[in-house]
Amino acid sequence: FTVGQAYLGALADCGVDVVFANAGTDFAPIIEGLVRAGDTGQRVPRFVTVPHENVAVAMAQGYYKASGRMAGVMVHVTVGTANALCGIMNASRDRVPVLLAAGRTPVTEKGDIGSRNVPIHWGQESFDQGGIVREYVKWDYELRSGQPVGDVVRRAADIAMSEPRGPVYLTLPREVLGEGGAPPVPPRADGIMGTATGVPSPETVDRIADAIARAERPLIIAGNMRPTVASFEALGGLAADHAIPVCQALDHNLPSSHPMLMGGVTPAILDYADLILVLDAIVPWMPRVAEPKPDCTIIRLGTDPLNSRIPFEGFRSDLSATCDPRAAVAMLREALAARGVKETPAVAKRRKWIAETKAAGAERRRALIEEAKTASPIHPAWVAHCLDKIKKPDALYVNELGLPLDHLSFEHAGTLLPGGGAGGLGTGLGEALGAKLAKPDRQVIAAVGDGSYMFNVPTAAHFVGQAENLPTLTLVMNNSEWYAVRRATMAMYPDGRAAKANTLPLVELNPSPAFEKTIEACGGRGERLDDPAKVPETLERALADVDGGQSVLLNVICRAGARG
Repeated sequence: FTVGQAYLGALADCGVDVVFANAGTDFAPIIEGLVRAGDTGQRVPRFVTVPHENVAVAMAQGYYKASGRMAGVMVHVTVGTANALCGIMNASRDRVPVLLAAGRTPVTEKGDIGSRNVPIHWGQESFDQGGIVREYVKWDYELRSGQPVGDVVRRAADIAMSEPRGPVYLTLPREVLGEGGAPPVPPRADGIMGTATGVPSPETVDRIADAIARAERPLIIAGNMRPTVASFEALGGLAADHAIPVCQALDHNLPSSHPMLMGGVTPAILDYADLILVLDAIVPWMPRVAEPKPDCTIIRLGTDPLNSRIPFEGFRSDLSATCDPRAAVAMLREALAARGVKETPAVAKRRKWIAETKAAGAERRRALIEEAKTASPIHPAWVAHCLDKIKKPDALYVNELGLPLDHLSFEHAGTLLPGGGAGGLGTGLGEALGAKLAKPDRQVIAAVGDGSYMFNVPTAAHFVGQAENLPTLTLVMNNSEWYAVRRATMAMYPDGRAAKANTLPLVELNPSPAFEKTIEACGGRGERLDDPAKVPETLERALADVDGGQSVLLNVICRAGARG
């Protein structure tokens, strides 16, 4: 019984039921262990072959976001770790647990069955392999000879699953994995990984409840709370009972139809508020654009309310508490109910303002859709509007610089898979595949920009979709440019020379590839869509094919600079 076999058993014992892997010469003990496990019936994770590490890490993120279960990723020594780094940056900022393991090039030249036997084993050696990812993982370690592999893997899983959650990194030398005489890993009694998350003290809850009760215009800004059915109910109840508007900073923490949901954070709503309760929002507002008033009370609750892993941020706070924000919301709802402040003149005034503001926003969206439905090239808002009419209510949706979320509805908790906190492009396709693997009975839709699609290593992603029978719908919103680069340039130099130029350097992506052909090469169906009148029927046909088991990609020729 080898250390490699013990490692595989330890992963399964820690609740890692799938590993997205890109193999190399360091994987020999793992491959031998998987074959032996098939012969003996040993419980090990399912290993999925993924031809690029960027896709593998993205699949692990989508798998966790859809299921709440941590996935493993295993890559090839230093080079595989380097390819995985961009995804690990995203996982770190999005607080997604990933157990990333990499083999290590053999450290011995002879004397062991795992010693170096090909030239690259010299070229791939490094002084500090973990240093590649150390800034973006919560913990990194190299397995040593003679160590209890089960304890090492459990420590990795516990740290990854403790709040604030995030990736960890384990290096596995080939000689160590190939060692014999390792005892099987005994099962863990409870199977629960990570430390329990605390709740705010009763005194803290009372202070916050009193502040909200005194406020004339309280506001809630909700970020990455990993919403559940219970948190939908708790936050929705708190907001509805006391007429507190709720803005989204990343995730959808309320049903789209909730009367208190205001959409994204705007300068107008920041100017409105005299108290802001921030719930696990890493970036609650954009200081360069607008900030709360100086006399506005700021309260920050979350698993890491001060964003300690980010070197600098200046969001102020009058009261911060480290806690599970979902539990804190439920406690606040009870505390405010006990104070009997549901209906007061201030609450009635807030209800009226919220209703009027939402009605004005709905009218603006309606007017935009009326204009967009015949616009050519296609307006992304029209695509979002049509998609919203036909996608299933519980469809899982990944958005990577794709469609404006204001025109999509999410009534069920966890149906929007948010991310991109580090800005590492190339996650959308992989996240959709990981979500589909976790929830095979759900529709899964990914909308990406044309630039971000190319970052997604699409041939590798579409290969996995076909090989693992994971049918998804991919929308490539193709405006033939880096829109984010254009927007940044215009924001910084609104009256500059670039603003008056017909073309911008480093922005255009012409000639645009026929993206629909890439998925066809991998066995899926691709289609170019450039007629706004055909958007509804094309989307219906595409989702019907996906429901029938075929992956579909639509190359949507859309308006440059139009995202909302």
